[in-house]
This record gives sequence, C-alpha cells and structure tokens, in this order.
Amino acid sequence: MTSLDIKGLVVNRSGIPIVRGIDLSARGGEISVVLGSNGAGKTTTLEGISGIIPAAGEVLLDGENIAGANAGTRARRGLRHVEQGRTVFAEMTVEENLAVALHPSANLDEAYALFPELVQRRGVNAGMLSGGEQQMLVIARALVGRPKVVLIDEMSSGLAPVIVSRLMSAVRTLADDGMAVVLVEQFATLALAIGNRAYVLRRGEIVYDGGCQALVRDPARLHALYLGEAGQAA
Repeated sequence: MTSLDIKGLVVNRSGIPIVRGIDLSARGGEISVVLGSNGAGKTTTLEGISGIIPAAGEVLLDGENIAGANAGTRARRGLRHVEQGRTVFAEMTVEENLAVALHPSANLDEAYALFPELVQRRGVNAGMLSGGEQQMLVIARALVGRPKVVLIDEMSSGLAPVIVSRLMSAVRTLADDGMAVVLVEQFATLALAIGNRAYVLRRGEIVYDGGCQALVRDPARLHALYLGEAGQAA
C-alpha cells in the first residue's frame, strides 16, 4: 500500500520559521485533511513536501526518502501537487491540458469518468472554463499522471458550495480507488466528512492529529484548536 510519511518538516521563509518540525502521514485509500486558520502554514507545508520550496526533514514515499529530490523528480516518483489558484494552461484546450500530463499507462477516459462535466468542454480552451470546471480540470490532470499521492491545496477557494460538494465527492473517489490524498481545505466540515485522518495546524505546529470523525462530533473542540484555546491535543 502506498504511504507518505513526513518527519520533522521545517520550512523557513526569509529566515522566519513558518513550519516547525511537523510529522504527518497519508496512506493509499485514505484522505488526510490539513486544517488551520489563515497563516497557520498549510500551503507552505504542501510546498515543502512537493519540493516547490526548500525544506528540511524527511519526505518518505513508500519508505524512500525523496527529500533531496527536486519538485520534478518527486512528481515523476508519484507525488503530485494540485496547487492553489487553478493553474490551467489557459490557451490550450481541456483535452490538451490533460494530454500533457498523461502517463503511458493512463488514458483520458479516466479523467472524463471522474468529471463527466468536462466531456462537452474537451475542445474548449481552459481559460474559457468556469472556476469550478477549471478546478475539475487540474484535479483530472493530476489523476492521468498516475500519482501515488496527490496534494490538493484549497480547491474550494472562490467556488459555490454546490461545486465544492461535487469536488469533495470526486476526491473521495480518488482515495477509494487507492490513491493517498493530502487535502488542505478551508471548508473544514465538508473536508472532515470525506476524510480519514485530520491534522490541525496552528503557527506552523500540529495541535491535533487524529480521526476526522472526532472533530465532526465535537465542533467546539475544532473551534478551540483553530483559536488556540486548547493546548496540544492528540
């Protein structure tokens, strides 16, 4: 089974510690949800894991430490990062966006099966899609790259709740098909509903590491963790 284990991740920006020695894990078939208020270090954590920015610590993919590899090599090893901001190739069609990421063992039908909404848009330039369609496209593009692990950063940003629910369902499908997912999300309740394991970050440190359902059943505890009204929780 696919495994991603992060040990002692440290990320500094301009000499300022943003992520302070965190540990987290993701397993094939599961969704690890990363929550926290703005500025908690969520995006920086994903960027450190994927190699977009320099980081110290271990990044173990199926037991192999790939922390010394650059972002491109990590992606080729099976670690894909769906970044914040819906980074489509605007002047290329939907089909072309998918084709550039296509793994030899994959096919585009997998992307269209996950998001049938894109079938009728396959010949449309990605820059002409709605925000929700663009988010579907970037997730589908990650899928056809045949990743072992996918990191998804704030996919719901700026989208209507009905579209967010649709995306959450698709991400759950990816995990159910065996992928390991790390999901950073602002809609905590929706993310926890599809997740298996939750991490809450505050000021670059993990203050909760445990089951998603425990936080679903106790929203007051989640609120306290966000605001720093609870001490280190396990």
